Amino acid sequence: MNIAQETLSDRAHAMLRGDIVSGRLAPESRLRIAQLSETYGIGASPLREALSKLTSEFLVLFEPQRGFSVAPVSADELRDISRVRCELESEALHRAIEAGDDAWEAGIVAAYYALSKADTRRKNDPSEGSDSWEDKNRTFHEALVAACDSPWLKRLRSLIYYQHERYRRISLTNPDPARDLQAEHAAIMEATLARQAPEAIRLSKDHIDRTTQAVLKVLPA
Repeated sequence: MNIAQETLSDRAHAMLRGDIVSGRLAPESRLRIAQLSETYGIGASPLREALSKLTSEFLVLFEPQRGFSVAPVSADELRDISRVRCELESEALHRAIEAGDDAWEAGIVAAYYALSKADTRRKNDPSEGSDSWEDKNRTFHEALVAACDSPWLKRLRSLIYYQHERYRRISLTNPDPARDLQAEHAAIMEATLARQAPEAIRLSKDHIDRTTQAVLKVLPA
């Protein structure tokens, strides 16, 4: 594969993953190469490579004779994903707290500040700020575990994060007005920076569980 084609494949992967996670490509919808090529302006070969990678990430299914389709969603899968995410996030956060230095702490504070600004924009204009908020939210949670000394743990955590984000976005159509996400993020940050690992892990698990319960309320049967 040449460099240009690899770049196109990476671009196709990023765009497809973003559209699947955001719900713009609905669960179980067929992914036809010709239609995707027209939509994204990318050739068939890079698209097939991107779809193959997304299959390995469990966001896309491939069936002989039927081709590619967006992976389905279900309440049982969400519960399983949430349990696994809690375990991976907890271990990664614990390791990060043990190994983190001043630069790690500064990265968390900077990510939280950016997330706070995005949260304000989202509240002022939900239609314009949701994607930006999701990006900043992902960056904040990545900053919390950035000092984790296990590359494989971080890779697996990143894989499950996108799966959970895909479900979380389903609940955006019916948000819980009583929930203060920024307060939850602030509490996790403060416990993490204070190196209070048990409390930070407890708050992180509670944060994930509350999101899961919110999604379950609106998840289609």
